[in-house]
Amino acid sequence: MAVSNLVKRIQDIMRNDAGVDGDAQRISQMTWMFFLKVYDAKEEEWEFYDENYKSLIPDELKWRNWAVDDHTTNTITGDKLLDLVNNKLFPTLKNLEITADTPLKQRIAKYVFEDAQNYMKDGILLRQVINVINEIDFSEYKERHEFGTIYETILKSLQSAGNAGEFYTPRAVTDFMVQMINPKLGESVADFACGTGGFLTSTLKYLEPQKKSAEDIDKYNNTIYGIEKKPMPYLLCITNMLIHDVDEPKIYHMNSLEKNVRDYKEEDKFDIILMNPPYGGSEKDAVKNNFPADLRSSETADLFMDVIMYRLKKNGRCAVIIPDGFLFGEDNAKVAIKAKLINEFNLHTIIRMPHSVFSPYTSITTNILFFDNTHPTEKTWVYRMDMPEGYKNFSKTKPIQLEHFKPVIDWWNNRKEIVEENFPKAKCYSKKEIEDLHYNLDLCGYPHVEDEILEPKDLIQQFREKRDSYNAEMERTLAKILELLDEDN
Repeated sequence: MAVSNLVKRIQDIMRNDAGVDGDAQRISQMTWMFFLKVYDAKEEEWEFYDENYKSLIPDELKWRNWAVDDHTTNTITGDKLLDLVNNKLFPTLKNLEITADTPLKQRIAKYVFEDAQNYMKDGILLRQVINVINEIDFSEYKERHEFGTIYETILKSLQSAGNAGEFYTPRAVTDFMVQMINPKLGESVADFACGTGGFLTSTLKYLEPQKKSAEDIDKYNNTIYGIEKKPMPYLLCITNMLIHDVDEPKIYHMNSLEKNVRDYKEEDKFDIILMNPPYGGSEKDAVKNNFPADLRSSETADLFMDVIMYRLKKNGRCAVIIPDGFLFGEDNAKVAIKAKLINEFNLHTIIRMPHSVFSPYTSITTNILFFDNTHPTEKTWVYRMDMPEGYKNFSKTKPIQLEHFKPVIDWWNNRKEIVEENFPKAKCYSKKEIEDLHYNLDLCGYPHVEDEILEPKDLIQQFREKRDSYNAEMERTLAKILELLDEDN
């Protein structure tokens, strides 16, 4: 199977279909077909190992019975294929009868199709797409696990990141964060805006070598938990989990912000939380009311920080990506969130990532916060990760790689303060120092910032962040002046 070429072949076929408009629809079209192909392979496996297993999908609608081209007149194509998909397959899957007793691995067949749609209007082209997909043999372990490459190709084919700052996190970043968090079999790992499951798959890959027994396999299958609001990434994530041999993926199609955080109980909490929450968006007042008044922010990422703090177990660990604006933001909600983080959790490390990590989707600079629920913060290490030698920017063709984190990992394991060109590159700050800065975490910044050409939306966001940073600095300076004047009086 030529994985690298497979997605392109499918896209080229779809471009000839009048019903499919743009990359988003092409990807949506591919994902429901990939899911059915993967799910059918898993059902064959479940049937083999469990003679009592009974599928919810009628036999005639199982992928193996209608999608496979046997090169005879029995192969369904053209208008007959369109009729089967539009008038039988989709209505049946959307209306599968499930109960509270229905196993999760069967329920997902209905869940993933609740918002799915067939866009293709040409049954001949639809048959061609299906035939390409059928070149993958999911009964082969190697091909099944190479399917991750297809996901990477699908994601890279997107030319924009969508709405509200939702960017697909580079695998190098998710792998680095997982490595630093160091999950163990038996620990629960959650992502409340999981997208296509990047953090979850990095976790599973990290845990794979730890599987030694049947008990370990059971722990592995019950490790991950995810929530995703949007239908297409949700479908991709479910499929991704099945590919990684998680037969009952606890991935839920909902909005993590729509539950009152004060209602979370101990059983709703997790040992590890790994996230890159959407940022730049805003939520309705009804959603904001799910949070204590002092923590209600207009910024989506801030609200996810609230959720994380309410859902992290005692002694639990977290790694979360946040934009620069969170570090220096001085509006009441942001300060309250950071104060809660410092006073109730141990914010032990901030890694400041260079610009263009999320290129080509955005040039907004981001950071990784590492904290745990052990004790209030006593000291926080801040480390500035610089561009690797020979790189001016990361790009679609030259993305960030795990090897670029090697200096960070070396420093992590042997922490010391570093000064370069009279600017701190790594420094330890006491809790009192952070409090005196009014919880401004904009520390160990970049001394030299070169001008670069940005997309208009990124340029606007950058100007806003700079404005907020300058305003915050002026407010601190004015406060100090007023304090001195009061002392003189």
